[in-house]
Amino acid sequence: MKKTGAPDRAEMRAEYDFSKGVRGKHYAAYRAGHTTRVRRADGTASVQHFTPEDGAVMLDPDVKASYPDSESVNRALRALISENR
Repeated sequence: MKKTGAPDRAEMRAEYDFSKGVRGKHYAAYRAGHTTRVRRADGTASVQHFTPEDGAVMLDPDVKASYPDSESVNRALRALISENR
């Protein structure tokens, strides 16, 4: 039997229950560092451990939209610092 019409995206399926979810549960562990397995098309894989650089700052998505790189963030912060001196 062929399904007709597009599924209703406004409602979440019953099997997707996030009522007991915890926002940011793994945030601290991720910031401490994480290990990633990278699989290549030729079938080989490598394991890489990533840690944030000393002094690294995480930007929220709305801030990152306005300040997409380190140069723009530093320029804005320096302007704010000079206004408050």
